[in-house]
Amino acid sequence: MTTIHVAHSPDSDDAFMFYALAAGKIDTEGLTYVHELQDIETLNHRAMRGELEVTAVSIHAYAYLSDKYALLPHGASMGDRYGPRLVARTPMTRADIRGKRIAIPGTLTSAYLALRIFEPNFEPVVTPFDQIEQAVVEGKAEVGLLIHEGQLTFGDQGLHLIQDLGEWWYGETGLPLPLGGNVVRKDLGDDLTRKISRHLHDSIAYGLDHRSAALDHSMKYARGLDRSKADTFVGMYVNEWTLDYGPRGRKAVREFLQRGVDTGLITNPVTVEFVD
Repeated sequence: MTTIHVAHSPDSDDAFMFYALAAGKIDTEGLTYVHELQDIETLNHRAMRGELEVTAVSIHAYAYLSDKYALLPHGASMGDRYGPRLVARTPMTRADIRGKRIAIPGTLTSAYLALRIFEPNFEPVVTPFDQIEQAVVEGKAEVGLLIHEGQLTFGDQGLHLIQDLGEWWYGETGLPLPLGGNVVRKDLGDDLTRKISRHLHDSIAYGLDHRSAALDHSMKYARGLDRSKADTFVGMYVNEWTLDYGPRGRKAVREFLQRGVDTGLITNPVTVEFVD
């Protein structure tokens, strides 16, 4: 019996993707999956150390993991004309954020890389992702960079949208903004990797085909969203892009990381490798 540790964020979209795997809804052909739930920045650092066989990571972090891990073709979180959102207590323009203290969810997140490409000059204040709205409300940072459910709830706190980085990225490139992906450790061998890839694909497809049951499971991780908003959020990040990046999605990953290299934010050239 082979045990595979699979790690992802405790978020409604990731829970939706992994529902069928966690609930025993698909045939895992003798593999036992042990699920570990931690915030994405913790998973990025664990992947740096090669601790997990399969894990969700930020696409930004993949730049520093590509020696140990390959990207699975399924499990992507892509922002197709939407993505991480910059918010503040008062209306601001792009020029206004220059030099400001911005609460960010971690320096390896894709949101942070997108923000640095959008505006290189600011002071990052690393903040747990679920405390960023509060940090802005309380004045610990002038601007907040929101990922996960905060993208939908910031208005409830009286915060103003400065920029949706997914919309900006689309305007720049015509491509979706690649935020998260699932990676598999390269030392597992081709046969095992293909099996894992198939199971993950089947889990996502099962969730999309059994949306209500998968959403019931996801609600445990929805952090205060009502079912309607949770459904909206899941739909933003679990969709046809999640079943397979496709040519445009793969191009988006390469373009995003290359811009990181071109601007000097990523300090090494990146070879993007997808599992076929």
